[in-house]
Formats: sequence, structure tokens, C-alpha cells
Amino acid sequence: MSDLNETSRQALTEPASAVQGLGAARSRGDGKVKVTGEARYAVEHQPDNPLYGVVIQSTVASGRISRLSTDRAQQAAGVVAIYTHLNPLKIIKPTAIADGGAAQSTYTPIQDDKIIHNGQNIGLVVAETFEQATWAASLVEIEYETDAALIFATDEGVEPKPVSKQDIDMGDAQQAMQQADVRLSERYTTPREYNMPMEPHACVAQWQDGRMTVWEPSQWVAGAQVEIAEWMGIDVESVRIISPYVGGGFGSKPVPYTHVALASVASRALNRPIKVSLTRPQTFTGLGGRPATSQQLELGASRDGKIQAIIQRSFSETSLIDVFAENCSKVTARMYAVENVSAQHEVRPINTVTPGWMRAPGENPSAFGLEVAMDEMAYALDIDPLELRLRNWADKDYQLDLPWSSRRLKEAYQKGAEAFGWDQRIMAPRSMREGRELIGWGMASGTYPVNKLPAEAKIILTAGGRFIVQCAGADIGTGTYTILAQTAADILNVASTAIAVELGDTTLPRAGVAGGSQLAGNVTAAVDDTARRMRDQLLKLASELPHSPLKGTPVSALTLERDGVQGQGSDARLTFAQLAALAPAESLTVKGGTFPEEMSQEERDKMVRNLNDMSRPEKFSAHSWSAHFVEVRVDEDFGTIRVKRMVAALDSGRLYNPKLARSQWIGGMIMGVGQALMEEGIVDPRNGRVINNNLADYLVPVNGDIPEIITINVGEPDFEATTLGGKPVGELGIVGVAAAISNAVFHATGKRVRDLPITLDKLI
Repeated sequence: MSDLNETSRQALTEPASAVQGLGAARSRGDGKVKVTGEARYAVEHQPDNPLYGVVIQSTVASGRISRLSTDRAQQAAGVVAIYTHLNPLKIIKPTAIADGGAAQSTYTPIQDDKIIHNGQNIGLVVAETFEQATWAASLVEIEYETDAALIFATDEGVEPKPVSKQDIDMGDAQQAMQQADVRLSERYTTPREYNMPMEPHACVAQWQDGRMTVWEPSQWVAGAQVEIAEWMGIDVESVRIISPYVGGGFGSKPVPYTHVALASVASRALNRPIKVSLTRPQTFTGLGGRPATSQQLELGASRDGKIQAIIQRSFSETSLIDVFAENCSKVTARMYAVENVSAQHEVRPINTVTPGWMRAPGENPSAFGLEVAMDEMAYALDIDPLELRLRNWADKDYQLDLPWSSRRLKEAYQKGAEAFGWDQRIMAPRSMREGRELIGWGMASGTYPVNKLPAEAKIILTAGGRFIVQCAGADIGTGTYTILAQTAADILNVASTAIAVELGDTTLPRAGVAGGSQLAGNVTAAVDDTARRMRDQLLKLASELPHSPLKGTPVSALTLERDGVQGQGSDARLTFAQLAALAPAESLTVKGGTFPEEMSQEERDKMVRNLNDMSRPEKFSAHSWSAHFVEVRVDEDFGTIRVKRMVAALDSGRLYNPKLARSQWIGGMIMGVGQALMEEGIVDPRNGRVINNNLADYLVPVNGDIPEIITINVGEPDFEATTLGGKPVGELGIVGVAAAISNAVFHATGKRVRDLPITLDKLI
């Protein structure tokens, strides 16, 4: 183990204070229940007398169902109902997120016979057991009349749609490009990628007494509540979403998808709870992953290495019915001091499921193109790639013309380069080798913006003197349970390990989506406010309760210490359990949060139930930053690529928990390895079927693919960005990794691969 990693290890395991509040590297509060199997995920909920539903999917990309027979399936043992367009249940079209709703896709299944993509959810078989439903689904006979399908975004007949609101027009990019000494123009592409969480997309829907309860793995319970209510045509308050644990989402679980719609309306029709789980292959088309992208990127620079202009024209694929834009210009005008930028993005509708979010949507492909182009420009100018970035250092956000809230990217460059040994790099490609292995060193930058949304929390002091923190925000495996306990512990001066946290339920205080790396900042601020209110309440009660030993003591002379209220300069104290026994029950529950006090309950609901009210700091441009350094080894004979070393220096502001932050960083970096070298959805050009729709053929990294990873924290608290000073962690780790690996492969081989993934056939 390197000295640096040893230093990092000691920092994460050094003795902690009894409180273990924010900043302490304590282990996850939910770790034990997950490891021991006590944690119950959505589909593991076991209602009384459940039914099981199996989804039927189409096998063609475009056309209509000409014949559908359920006769044999209806006669199979245990079958209760089969729902198709011939025996439909009404599902109302939901409001898209772009229109202020919560639906990622507006497709409503079993309402007609039209087919718009292969793998479309077109039916539900319901039986007494899962096995019976599965067998019966295989007996459903379907024939189609097919139309010519648009399989790829470059197919003839695709009609592009501009996304003009995301265009960038700074200075005069065309003129500046013409005047540039050195110009390059290349195309960079990324394929379809899929989120692949360990927990499948599955739900339990239960209609009872005019109310719908859905156990659903959700990154956003408030959004799920809205979409399900719209599908069913019922009041939002009649829907409850329960999602205490999420087994990975990576952007695939902010909203429920159409299998949840089928389960919900079927439960109401049959008046029994229904479990529906998509198989792994069904997740490739029952919801969308990252769409394929393409960007033509032109850079112009002076001989001394100053980037003078950037011109970008990009597109991503979307479905025929919804616009989902994976905007490739998210970082184009922000990373460097460039005054002349022109960027336009368009979507190209084809016969595919509506794409969705995947870790760092937009920023990820945008950084891939820009950071590889910067490496190409460095070679065109014969300037070290790191030096070129420093020569184009952005002292402000040129796109917004705002100062940075903080930007410790120079520190990241310095620390990362030192730890990696970048000064030992030989510039020329194919100049470093060991035996038949070509050695390549590459680097790239990354960034992710700060998003904000108000949130609420509740803290309860129990009769036993223990604190419970409640919030509707989800823990998608990132550590929300832990950091909220740590936040409350700081203010209440009790051990964070003794504080219970309850999350992921629409009956709990409001919170928005666990996505866009914002939930930690939003809910820690809400819990911090609530804990302060609870502290004030406890001190007041201790001072005023008739039988309190501290009655009459000024609140200013009281503190929270040793699991109770302590009088300063005296032995008089009141334990939390004693205080709870003396106080009225209603006084032991405190609500707080970051919504404006005057905001109505209806307005608060609206804010957390849509994504359009997310905000960013107004006076500053607030972002996280990273610098990635990678070593690859390429076998000269076979073209196989191995990542040998990864070093990343990152500025995520204040780290609420360094251990959990590192876990998120390296998780993103590992996904970046998969993106760079393995991940690609293979689509059959004849019928639009995803061929590698399983974990055997859709390749993701395993332990043997990942080398030692060194992460270096260069961040400092940024209180202009968020209330408690933290900035995005989870999304940041992946941004720039694929570019750094691509640049390292070029350094090793002299071959520039601009189309992900970088596979051996592109090198030999």
C-alpha cells in the first residue's frame, strides 16, 4: 500500500469523538441491517394474500398488434387475470417532468395496439404465484403487423428536434475559429448505456379502502406519489410510497415506470396486493438508460496554447413520444477561459424506450468530448496536457459571467499530479513500455453543479430518551441514514450512533429527489435547522417544567451534555429520559426545515413534487471539481487494455463523512472504467432488440478489472454553495474518467479512439 493510501486509511480510521458528528468517518448506520439481511427492500414486503404479476413485452420495434390470444394462458393453473389492450384497465397519461409533472415517460401501457419500440410493456399476467404467472405469460400468443422502424439516430428518416433552450452563444465563435492558429474538429460518440443496479425494478402495489400504497425502490418518493396518482386518476394524498432502502439506482429509480402503473391499476381492479418484478432483460426496455450521443467538437487555439473558440454540434437519441435530452454541452463553456463558444444540441426520435438518467447525465458525455479534444489540442501544440489546462484556467464562470463559489481545481491538479508522478511522463506516444506492454498515462478534468431544493425534517424525543430523525428523502446507498444522524448529533451533542433515522416514506416530512447529487445538501440543512429547534425546545422545557431540577435556571446557563440537559457550573442535570417523562408528549416532537416560513403547505408540496423548482446559488457559480490521472497497460500484440493505476483529486467542499464520500467517489470512478472500456448496448438493426440484455453479455467491471484507487480530498467548506458547506460527491466521480482513460490509451498506443467503449478491435 502506498504512503498516500496509508495516510488516507489512517484519516478514515482514527479514533472518533463520542458524538461522531459531521466530518467523522464513521461507518454506515444502515450497514449492519443490510449485511445481516434485516433490511427489507421494496419487493421483499410480504402483504397478506398477494398476487404476482408478470409483464409481457413486445418483440418488434414498430407496428401494431394484429392478433393477441390469451385463451391458453387463461386456462393455466392459478391465473387470475390477464390485462392487455383487449382487456384493458384505464391508465391516464401522466404529466411529463418537462411540463411540471413527475413522469419520465408519458407512455401508458395496454391502452391501444400500437408498438413504438421493441420490449414495450404491452400486458400483465396475474396469478396466485410467480411461477404460475411466468408460465402463463409464455402461453400468450401475439402476432404483429410491422412498420419500418427507426433503429438508430443516424437512420434515414429520423427528424431531428432542436433543444434551443440549452444552446450556448458566447462571443463570436465562428470568427474566432477562423482566426485561430491551430484548429481541430473531431466527432466523439458514446453508446447506449444501462444503469444495472443490483436490486431489480420491482414493486408491491396494494389498493385498500380507497387508498393506494406502493412499496417501490424510489429515489424520489414525492415524484412517485404524483405519477401513480395521475395514472390512477386519484388524489395525490390517496397514494403512499414506502421506500426505506434502495439497492442501487444510479439515476434509474427517480420515477416509477409502467410496470408500476400496471401493478397499481390491477391491484385496484382485483382488490388484492400485487407484486411485479421486471426480469433483468426486461429492465433494458421497461425503462431507459443513458441514450447514445454524438458530438462534433471544434477547438481553435493560439500557438501559445490559449483556446480561442469552441464550436459544438451534438445530438442524442430519444423516443418517438417524449423528449429526453442528454445535452453534450453541459461543461463545454464552463471548464476553461473561453470567451467564444457556440453549442447546439438536438434530439433524434427513434423507436426506443424513452431514455433516462444515468450518473452525471449530460456532464458525463460532455466531459468525454471536451477532455479528449483538449488532449488532442495539447498534442497539436506540443504542450503537456496538464499545462494546457492551466494555461486556460477559468478564473470565473464564463458562461454565466459569475464568480465561483469555490474552485479548488488547481489544488486538485497539483495534488493529483504529485501523487501520480505526472512529471515523470514522457510526452511522445508509445514512448513508455515494459516488455510487450505499452504504458499510457492520461488525465482529464471533471465537474458537477450544485443543485438545491428546500426540505423538511422532524425530530422526536422518545419516552426512553432516544432521538428519531424523520425525512421523506431516500437513501439510495449513499449514506443518508448516517449523515442525518451525524447532523443531528452535532447539535444535540449525543452519539450519532444512538440516533435513529427514518427515511423514504411520503408520510414523512417533505424532501425532493435523491439525484443530481443534491439530497445530502438539502436534507442536512433541514435536519440542522430542526435539531437547533429541538435543542432550544429541550433547554426551554428543562428551565420551565414544574418538576425539573433545573426549573428557573436561565436557558443561557443550560447546555446539552451527556445525554441530558446540564446546568453550567452545577451538578444539576436532567436526562433526556427524565425530561421526556416530565414533558407533554406534543412538546417532544419538533419540525423544521429550509422552506420559507410564509410558504403554504400546497406550495411546499408542489416544490418537492416536480424537478423544475430546483435552484442554484444566484450570486455564484457553484460546482464540484476533479482531476483524474490514469495509467493503462496495453498488450502490443493483442490490444487488450488494463487500467493499472487511478488517482483522483477532488473538491466536493465539506465532506459530511469522508469514508462515505470516498465510497461514492470510487464508485463513480469504477463506473467510468466500465463506460470507457466495456459498456455498450448492442441493438439488432433488423428489429431494435437489445441483444446483450443480461449481466453475462452487458459487461460491467468486476473486482479483477479495478486497480488500486487513490482519492485525495482538496475541498474546503463552501457556504456559498450550500448551508453546511458540502458540494456534489456521487455524480462527480464519474465525470472525466472515460476521457482520462481514452487519453492514456492514446499515449500508450498512438491510436486515438473517440468512440466509446475502447475495445481491442479499435486498437489492432
